[in-house]
Amino acid sequence: MNNVSDSIGMATMAEDGTIQLYLRAEGPGDIIGDVQYAYKKSDPRYQEILQHIGGISVGEKKPVPRWT
Repeated sequence: MNNVSDSIGMATMAEDGTIQLYLRAEGPGDIIGDVQYAYKKSDPRYQEILQHIGGISVGEKKPVPRWT
């Protein structure tokens, strides 16, 4: 399992089961990009995201591993 230093951000789960991702990308020349995604249970990618982060419970915060 990845630790926080291997992550690209954090994931949380809202009371309604929505998965919220807070991600950061860093590039050459001190370029930094932050983005926030929200995946409701009805989203077609919901299960994929849930599996990628290794599961999550309401109120929990977890590091998001890099995609390969």
